[in-house]
Amino acid sequence: MTQQVPLSSRVKKIIEVDGLEFRDLDGDGQLTPFEDWRLSPAERAADLVSRMSPDEKLGLMVISSRPMGISQHNKELTSHDGVLDEQHLPIKVDPHTSAGIPFQGTTEMIRGMHMRHFIMREEPTGSRIATWINAMNEVAEDTRWGIPVIVAANSKNEAGGFKMGGTPEDQPFAQWPGTLGLAATGSLEVIESFAAHSRREWVASGLRKGYMYMADVLTDPRWFRGQGTLGEDPEFVSRAIGALVRGFQGEGGLEKDGVALTTKHFPGGGARENGTDPHYAEGRFNIYPTPGSLEDYHLPPFQAAIDAGTSSVMPYYAIPSDEKSSTPQGRVTEFEQVGFAFNREILDLLRQMGHRGYINSDSGVLSKMAWGVEELTTAERVGAAIMAGTDMFADTNDVDSVREAYVKGLFTSERLDEAASLLLEELFALGLFENPYADPEEADRVVANPEAAAAALDAHRRSVVLAKNHDSVLPLTAESLAGKRVYLELFAKDLLVKDLDALRRRIAEAHPGIDFTTDHRGADVAIVILAPFIGSYFEFVGIGDLAIDEHSHVDLAKVKEIRESVGTMVVALDAKFPWLLDDVEPLADALLVGFDTDRGVLVDAALGEFAPTGKLPITFPADADAIAVDEDGHCASPNDVPGFAKEQHMDGRAYVYVDADGNRYQLGHGLSW
Repeated sequence: MTQQVPLSSRVKKIIEVDGLEFRDLDGDGQLTPFEDWRLSPAERAADLVSRMSPDEKLGLMVISSRPMGISQHNKELTSHDGVLDEQHLPIKVDPHTSAGIPFQGTTEMIRGMHMRHFIMREEPTGSRIATWINAMNEVAEDTRWGIPVIVAANSKNEAGGFKMGGTPEDQPFAQWPGTLGLAATGSLEVIESFAAHSRREWVASGLRKGYMYMADVLTDPRWFRGQGTLGEDPEFVSRAIGALVRGFQGEGGLEKDGVALTTKHFPGGGARENGTDPHYAEGRFNIYPTPGSLEDYHLPPFQAAIDAGTSSVMPYYAIPSDEKSSTPQGRVTEFEQVGFAFNREILDLLRQMGHRGYINSDSGVLSKMAWGVEELTTAERVGAAIMAGTDMFADTNDVDSVREAYVKGLFTSERLDEAASLLLEELFALGLFENPYADPEEADRVVANPEAAAAALDAHRRSVVLAKNHDSVLPLTAESLAGKRVYLELFAKDLLVKDLDALRRRIAEAHPGIDFTTDHRGADVAIVILAPFIGSYFEFVGIGDLAIDEHSHVDLAKVKEIRESVGTMVVALDAKFPWLLDDVEPLADALLVGFDTDRGVLVDAALGEFAPTGKLPITFPADADAIAVDEDGHCASPNDVPGFAKEQHMDGRAYVYVDADGNRYQLGHGLSW
């Protein structure tokens, strides 16, 4: 006997057929095949596509960042009691894409432009997210086919993750360590717990699409986005990305209570040219100087994501450099010199690997980051990308250029129908045609779940790596600190006095038996937290310098001054990058490493609250010479090979950092008490 699925409607009627209920989305009083939840998503999508106009299909092929009504200061430019932003801008220049095109109000985007895909940049409460998405779906329900809206977001559950936009009222979901920190736990159990708890928060809030996670293997230590990877071990990254896809989407494929993921950035963004990023022209090339590196290191995690059923895949901006690569690279005989979203050879490879979902471009491929096709018009870029295999364009509302490309015959009706079907299948699989509305009160309850906070805290603790412990100086127990004074310092970009004061109060309250001081000159022991930071997401600021000093927002002179004042110094390092350690490690009696790990947890580790069990998910370079770039732009170590394997290609030269105690800071290193 067929079991009734839950339905929710605010505009369209519900009809009964064969003793079961269905939403009458086309309003004809009959059960149309696309309304029949007993059919497969592919069958329903094919039926709906056959009924849609070209304009209705074209609107599905873009996804745009859409501010919420709460971000609109002029409430006269909102609807639905301030929930939807309705401001129309004749020209809006997007700093992410440098696109200057009209930006319509929410209702016009849904009703007039037939858009159904949006990106949320804010981080408000779960109830506000749910209320906003509900309002958009109410508008969408009152259209010809009642096609629901789906909202995507970048990953929201990792501390320190890259954020765009936001308001003073933002309230994040449970904050786990960064993805490198998850990798440092070495535990698929932790990653599965992270996915399960996070999925509940997303679904309860109505967020059903995640632009995550990065299957990129980190091979150049200077890449700004390396901090968002799962490290440099292709085998572990493969297992982890598979667990994340299954955890968010469902064990047997995309489920009705799942979150559809877009795995990125195919075929791997790690093969950077000296760490430069394709968000700017200087970093527009992926390079593969090492024979076999694409197949050996970069593709395996994407194969794992495909095998787990990832709903979509995002190609990166970069051009695969034929000139600077060793070719052929496995199944790729030579590289077409256009960005991956326009690259038929690479997107054909993605399909050959078994990907059956849609292909979602990265943001700005039609404007600022149209590498290799700069001479084409926007419409010509659209046509080239779609005919190469791209199904959706990210972070744009430029439906007009997609329509122009179609009218001019720059892509075929067959490709339009194929893309529309793939995009609709995701909506059907998620059950949004039956139940697109979320309960705002339930969203707040789920986001406030103490079990998720406890699990996240456990992950923070398990992400801490004990890299050095000279003469077993750690743990600093209350007994070993008897009669001694402890000084706590923090070095970080844009550090506010109130933030350091709050951290000091938190630690003092948690450890009442320890005598803390705010003057290092009167201290016996110092715990120094270093959170160095370099680089820029959107602009080229030179090849990254991984030294820890003033340029990376660490007052090295003061660190040395503290060292001279105390008998024992513990350094806790936030490793967003594989930093050069030669100026810092020799100063430390003990070195703890975290990866967007809670700073208080790092101090707790030093004070013996728990025994660190983390292992390095990345390899730290020996010195500046190990990553030096010569006058011809060639790096001393191969850009396309993970740190743990670089020395195999360096003619006997050292790559791995070795500390004063002889510890090698290579993938997998981690001491215990």
